[in-house]
Parts: sequence; structure tokens; C-alpha cells
Amino acid sequence: MSKPNIFARKPWILAVIIAVAVTLWMLSGEIGEPTRSPAGADAADTSDPSLAEVRVRRVASEPVVRYVTINGRTEPSRTVALDAQTDGRVVEIFINRGQPARRGAAILKLDERDRAARLSEARAVLKQRELEFEARQKLKLEGYVSETQLAEGEALLERARVEVKRAELDLERMVVSAPFNGNVQDLMVEVGDYLQVGDPVAEFVDNETLLVSGSVSEMERDRLAGNETGEVRLVTGATASGKIRYLAPVADAATRTFRVEVAIDNRERRLPSGVTAELRLPVGEVDAHLVSPALLSLDDDGKVGVKILDEDGRVVFVNANVAASTADGIWLAGLPHITTFVTVGHGFVSDGERVVAIQEEPGATAVASEKAE
Repeated sequence: MSKPNIFARKPWILAVIIAVAVTLWMLSGEIGEPTRSPAGADAADTSDPSLAEVRVRRVASEPVVRYVTINGRTEPSRTVALDAQTDGRVVEIFINRGQPARRGAAILKLDERDRAARLSEARAVLKQRELEFEARQKLKLEGYVSETQLAEGEALLERARVEVKRAELDLERMVVSAPFNGNVQDLMVEVGDYLQVGDPVAEFVDNETLLVSGSVSEMERDRLAGNETGEVRLVTGATASGKIRYLAPVADAATRTFRVEVAIDNRERRLPSGVTAELRLPVGEVDAHLVSPALLSLDDDGKVGVKILDEDGRVVFVNANVAASTADGIWLAGLPHITTFVTVGHGFVSDGERVVAIQEEPGATAVASEKAE
């Protein structure tokens, strides 16, 4: 006959074992639960079912370069209007609209036949006056010419020289030339047109150096020294770098903004003029936290910010002071070096509310927390 089981003979032993196991389980707390981490020593009791649970992550600040971002457009560094400097009929056009031209290159030519004839006549008169003056000098030595007569001859000679210079200059003006390296932006005349002094001929632009122009606010103007080198990105996708050439000392009366111009080397002519561009100018380094844009929310006043936890485990809404924006996320400045961000659940808790904080996985970054709530 087999012996009875010890638990059958002494059932109180089984009861004691069960009681001890239940007690140990109750004392163990949250077996298998995520780490619940109140933000401070006086944080709320995590067993209080009335407190909302949120996920949080502690993030340390890092130094980051702060930029002023300006939306503007590209434009030629110089634009000049070329006018006719003398009268004449257009007989030849060498460079058409849109074509490049080097400094001194002829753009168009007026009929110079009468000007060439005038120059020949002026030179002939000059030759005659030189001979007459030489003769008067000889006669003066022999006593046949007075000082007055010699002075008259010298004056006639000088006048003849002036006429030659005038005729030469008039002949040069029959050709309209490029004042610097650039492009003929517009051409207002055709072959056969008769021009008078002052008539518009062409618009000439310097696009070997482009300007990106825009405006900055009073606060941004105060951060700029005026010699920064910035990054430019065109709407076409092209990129370049340039240096501030002009920073307005006086604000525009209507907009209260300051004009900024950045010069870009465009000798290869790869960048077009007149297109939208974004200009980023560095204005110093600041400590900031890298977070995901998904953490941004609005307060009751419509202000954009993030929700963090204070030392007492309460939610605090802080306005977003964006120091920089990159492909990895946004950099927020003005927060404590170690800041606890509410990463999941921030849409369901309010400023000043006490919560149960569940720490995110170690090694994760604030940028990675973009779970749908």
C-alpha cells in the first residue's frame, strides 16, 4: 500500500506555500511592466490610476550653429542702360539680346562715313596750322612777325588740335561697346534705326557676379556682423556660397526690415538670375536639443512649443526657440542641458498636469520618437 502524498496528509503546508508566493508577488511590484520613472523626488504615486501615462526621453544639449534664413532672389550685381553718345544710323549689330560680351567688345555700330570724313578734314586743318605756326616762328626771329601775330598762330594751332580730338572721339562713339564683362539683357534698336544722342540702345548686366537679395528683421540685423559667408540654395536645386556685400544701416520705413545682399561668384554662368533662393547666414553657436518636429504642439494661445517634465513630474509647455532646422530634425535652444521631453502622449496632457513617466528605450534619440498617438 503506497504512502499518502505529504500535501494530502498536511494540507496546511500547501496553503502556506501559496500564501508566501502571493505575498512575494505583491511585494515585487510591476513585474514585466515598463520602467516607470517619476521625473523628481516628489513625483506622483505611479499606482494612482487617475494619472495619465506618457513616454519620455532625457536628451542632452549639444552645440549647434544658429543661422538666419532669408528668402530672396538672385539678381545681377550691376545693371546699366547704354545710350547713344552721338547721332547716326545703325548699320551693324554684333551681339544680340541674351548673348555674353567681354569688356570693350562692340555691341553695335553706327554709320561712320561722315565722321571719318570730318576726322580727315580736321587732321588736314591741323597740318596746315602746324606749317603756318612754324613759318610765323621763323618770321618772328627775323623781325617780320610781332608777338601778337605769333600768339594768334599758336591759338589757331591749338584749336585745330582740339578739333581733331573731338572728331576722333565722335568717331569712337559710333561704336557702342560693353562697359564690363556681362550680357546684353535687352536690345532696343534694329539695323537701319536712326539714333540721336541719349536714345536708349541696350540694357547690359553683370551676371558674372550674382547677388542674392532679401530682408532681415530688426533682431536678425542685430545678430549679423556684415561680413558673414552664407549658403545659398536656388529653387532649381543649385547651391553656392557667397559673402555679404551690403547690409543696410537703415530699416525700410514701410516694412521695418533691413536689406541684405550676398555676392556669389558666377563666372561659369551656371546660376540663372531672377530666381527664388534661400540664403542661410551663420550668426553664432548655441547649445540646443535635437528633437523631431512631431513633438511640437500648440498651447491654448496658439503658440508652438514642446512639452517637457519638470523635477516634480509635472508637464511644462515651453515655447519652441528654433536654433536650426536640418534633415535630422529641429534644434531647440533655451532649455536646460538635460531636458526630459514628452515623446508619446503629449497631445493628451496639459501644462501643469502630473503624469506617470515611462522612459524610452536607452540609446534612442528624440528624433526617432514619432509614434502615432
